[in-house]
Amino acid sequence: MQINGLHHVTAISGPARRNLDFYSRVLGLRLVKKTVNFDDPGTYHLYFGDADAAPGSILTFFPWEHAAPGRLGIGETQETVFRVPEGSIGFWAHRFVEQGVPHEVPVKRFGETVLSFRDPDGMRLALVGLPGVGKEPAWAEGGISAEHALRGFHSVSLLLADAAPTGAILDDVFGFTEIGREDTLIRYAAKGTAVGGVIDLRVAGGFLPARQGAGSVHHIAFRAADDAAQEEMVRRLVQNHGISPTEQRDRNYFRSVYFREPGHVLFEIATDIPGFAVDEPAAELGRALKLPPQYEAHRKEIEAVLPALG
Repeated sequence: MQINGLHHVTAISGPARRNLDFYSRVLGLRLVKKTVNFDDPGTYHLYFGDADAAPGSILTFFPWEHAAPGRLGIGETQETVFRVPEGSIGFWAHRFVEQGVPHEVPVKRFGETVLSFRDPDGMRLALVGLPGVGKEPAWAEGGISAEHALRGFHSVSLLLADAAPTGAILDDVFGFTEIGREDTLIRYAAKGTAVGGVIDLRVAGGFLPARQGAGSVHHIAFRAADDAAQEEMVRRLVQNHGISPTEQRDRNYFRSVYFREPGHVLFEIATDIPGFAVDEPAAELGRALKLPPQYEAHRKEIEAVLPALG
């Protein structure tokens, strides 16, 4: 079965407590999983999302207490954009003023109103107001009413030296089609995918290569319904684009393969299954520290080194 669109976005942040406060309190997202980095169990891996922890709504972070700031550059995700109800942009602009969140004046982009802002680490984010979004279910237990709450991803924009090879992969492997151009942006959309169904490619010269750090997006993940769908995507990458992803890695909540696309952005293909309720009830997501099985025997040691989240 073909399912298109973004699965999640993973970024690097500074202190975990500050990160949690911003995304859960200021933006009102649900903390859907509190776990640790598979490769560094002394570091949290925090997952934020919508009420259902649905693919296409998940923003995750590796919080490193003393991470140096990243430098935006070629070969990186430039901006991560969330969907909000069409009439909510004014509410959010006012909230950002109240909360001291750096933000820009709303602008039109492809005919839609976009409010760009930054998180405490300088990560570039935006909200886009869309008609009909207000009728979708919302997480209203984070202090933001359903009238204004975020409704999953709209898009990400990638900063590239050459858009053509990346666009070819979006089209052939991930089911996206070019639907428009505006200034330096080339917009791709996945047919029939409302949440996480847009990728913007921004072609730019004069930028240095990206340097990863706090505020940087580490990778973006695309959805695959199951292992068979993922295998088909890998087949297309190998046969049509000469790219061989990693072997499949079990991330507990999804199974993943990784590769760098021609513009050097790290892409992941993640299965929708088994989902985030595999190790705790859906109603209790994010409340307890969940550890990968290989680290469960070391829970006390891990809990002792993880910073308090408040």
